[in-house]
Amino acid sequence: MTAANMTARARTLGELLDTPGYAGRTPFDGKIRLVQDEVRENLTRKLRGGEELFPGVVGYDDTVIPQLVNALLARQNFILLGLRGQAKSRILRAITELLDDVVPVIDGVDMPDDPLNPVGAEGKHMLEAHGRELPIRWLPRADRYVEKLATPDVTVADLIGDVDPIKAARLGTSLGDTRSMHFGLLPRANRGIFAVNELADLAPKVQVAMFNILQEGDVQIKGYPIRLELDVMLVFSANPEDYTARGKIVTPLKDRIGSEIRTHYPTDVRLGMDITAQEAVKDDAVTVPGFMAELIEEIAFQAREDGRVDKMSGVSQRLPISLLEVAAANAERRSLMGGDDAVVRVSDVYAGLPAITGKMELEYEGELKGADNVAKEVIRKAAGAVYGRLCGSMDTQKLEKWFEDGNVFRFPQSGNSGAAMKATKEVPGLSDIAAELADSNSDAVRVSAAEFVLEGLYGRKKLSRAEELYAAPEPETRQQRGGRWN
Repeated sequence: MTAANMTARARTLGELLDTPGYAGRTPFDGKIRLVQDEVRENLTRKLRGGEELFPGVVGYDDTVIPQLVNALLARQNFILLGLRGQAKSRILRAITELLDDVVPVIDGVDMPDDPLNPVGAEGKHMLEAHGRELPIRWLPRADRYVEKLATPDVTVADLIGDVDPIKAARLGTSLGDTRSMHFGLLPRANRGIFAVNELADLAPKVQVAMFNILQEGDVQIKGYPIRLELDVMLVFSANPEDYTARGKIVTPLKDRIGSEIRTHYPTDVRLGMDITAQEAVKDDAVTVPGFMAELIEEIAFQAREDGRVDKMSGVSQRLPISLLEVAAANAERRSLMGGDDAVVRVSDVYAGLPAITGKMELEYEGELKGADNVAKEVIRKAAGAVYGRLCGSMDTQKLEKWFEDGNVFRFPQSGNSGAAMKATKEVPGLSDIAAELADSNSDAVRVSAAEFVLEGLYGRKKLSRAEELYAAPEPETRQQRGGRWN
């Protein structure tokens, strides 16, 4: 909604009552369209029109989204339960797209209030005082979403509100008057959506304070007999209780939440690749061959299956996203220093170890092994798995026999890709296999494919490999990590 369109809308209650959809209505007529009804109506329209409901959310079409749609059609509050990096926050924020473009609220009050059916004392007082001249403003959907990241220090006053003696003295009201209250986030989300991320981290007494709003639809402040019958949709996210050591969701609160919807990681590598490609930020000048994109994604899948990685913690989808970004950056750095095309190679994946180790919580055995060593073994397993899918039918007997005879090949890490491609001809059949896998005339892509083939054979334990540091030739002068296969 543009500023011009907002200006053209009604500015007083009288003007609002003269517009289509409001004609014939009167204050306190009881015709209340709740947020859940609004979401349901817009969701129904989108379903009938075949529109995409949650753009950018990949891999949940047959699992999470149907359950979510059912909860919304049933006008329920819900919680998304799942490990980190499973798009929980993105889904919660996407629900705002099911709200109307704008809704009218009373202008000049802290809590967004319906000009025809206000629930707050200030709104009611203004309606009585101004009548048809009651000033209104139009609240866009983006401002109707209030999100709170739960932490142990969040108080009831933060969420619900508290008595404000200074405000009471200024207004000349008693402390029990709603007008003397300082509203928390929940009342300020009236006529909108209130989201709590990591619900289990809230202190139990704060969770208890939310019982009323979930069951009876009202809140109470500071023990005063005040009721605010809020019109708000509550949505939550949390990690499974057996994962977080910081707290848990109290049972009566769970009982009051309409639906518990479990999220999950991508069920196959292709879906994961789509998510990573969508989320990763990299320079367009950097080429990521398909086999390298699949290798990077497979690393996350292998890490989730590795016995040395904590299953309760999970391996976030942020791992392949961050790894792709770092690998692309290393390829770009190599290109800038050597003047060659920037194409991601296996060596760039190894340069991205910091993007892997920080996203894996290790079990005791993994801690003894060391995060770097575990990450390297995960890369090796991933390379073997992807090689098996892409190159399993290729004939590598001559190549393997050459290494079995005791030959050693040091893969060029610097210089132009044309020279590196010539060097691969030293290994029987390697350049031909690389050309078939690369499916490209680019020497840089073929070099990447050749390195991937060797890494894949290493991952399938058909070759051995050693890492060594060597002095790179001119124009590079840095120490680089190279691969030596035998």
